[in-house]
Amino acid sequence: MIGRNVARRFTASVFAVTLLMGLPALAGSSAHWEQFRYSLAKDGVNPHEKTLGVKNVAKLTELWAAKTKGDIYSSAAVVGGTAYVGSYDGKVYAFDASTGKQVWTAATKGPIMSSPAVVNGVLYIGSLDDNVYAFNASTGAQIWSFTTGDVVRSSPAVQKGVVYIGSEDDNLYALDAATGKQVWTTPTGGKIDASPAVAGGMVYIGTLSGAVLAVDSSTGSQVWQANPGGAIYSTPSLYKGAVYVGSTNANEYSFDASTGTQNWMETTNGDLWGSQAVDDGVVYVVTGGSGNYQCDAFNATTGALIWNSADIPGELGSPPTVANGVVYFGSKDDSLYALSTKTGAQLWSYATKNEVIASPIVVNGTVYLGSNDGNLYAFGLKKKK
Repeated sequence: MIGRNVARRFTASVFAVTLLMGLPALAGSSAHWEQFRYSLAKDGVNPHEKTLGVKNVAKLTELWAAKTKGDIYSSAAVVGGTAYVGSYDGKVYAFDASTGKQVWTAATKGPIMSSPAVVNGVLYIGSLDDNVYAFNASTGAQIWSFTTGDVVRSSPAVQKGVVYIGSEDDNLYALDAATGKQVWTTPTGGKIDASPAVAGGMVYIGTLSGAVLAVDSSTGSQVWQANPGGAIYSTPSLYKGAVYVGSTNANEYSFDASTGTQNWMETTNGDLWGSQAVDDGVVYVVTGGSGNYQCDAFNATTGALIWNSADIPGELGSPPTVANGVVYFGSKDDSLYALSTKTGAQLWSYATKNEVIASPIVVNGTVYLGSNDGNLYAFGLKKKK
């Protein structure tokens, strides 16, 4: 178990036409969740999920729990019937997504807080040993590693043969996905724990010094920088020409994706340590720090508050996930929650045996969640006999 402050540190032109039209999800069906926050837009939404919804989520039950030897801050990936997750014990685990049976493990040289990306048969992940790793997704065999100048809590975003990832050495990296060789690196002026969002030839990232940057995905050249302040642990989310990001100064921001001009800023009831989810014109955030612990919903265009949930007993840093009318997130009261996206009403909850910092994912009628009790959980509906 690591300390509260370290846990918090885990928990953040031509392209204009593409952004204004909206951004396609990376995964092609409900059966896969390849990267952190589902898509390269990092919106935290699985638009293909149709099995679980408002009418039946209360019937969720634990299907299995697979044990690792460390806290799990990593959000899982599910591809090809296998669930992948990193653990603070320094290992990457692959489990059968249906049964929870261990398929393989692979070791790094430090604890893992990064979330895996599994693309074209390769798993990419960062480690607190300062390295970015690539492993064979079928066997766990290491393919390559790349050393940065500090710990890597950031989760990789993979697009068109390039791995984008940040480091606490104040740099954003682009690496060749096949070889691990550096394509470019860009100094950002602050440590990076957030993960990159990628779209329309641009990469968006936030820093712990309170900046949000947009850089050219081919060259790493900076296009714009905004300075909302606080610390940005939140991974930027892209939606219809806007970039959304939260800060530890308790504010959620919307910026124009092409220029960095601020569209709006809304103050919440607590610090924003986790990334937001954006779906169907609504931004969902969860609050922590010294304020009230709630899930809030804002109008994505205007920033107007739509609803506040009832207070949650524990601090919130688990990035919310949205699927088929339900928003899911974890809490430091050890529980996983499911709320209605329309009203914020609680539909279901489940208590694990320790704090939940990781973000849940929803894939093909199953919710996967890592807990600081060391387990990766799978929840689903009981099969009819």
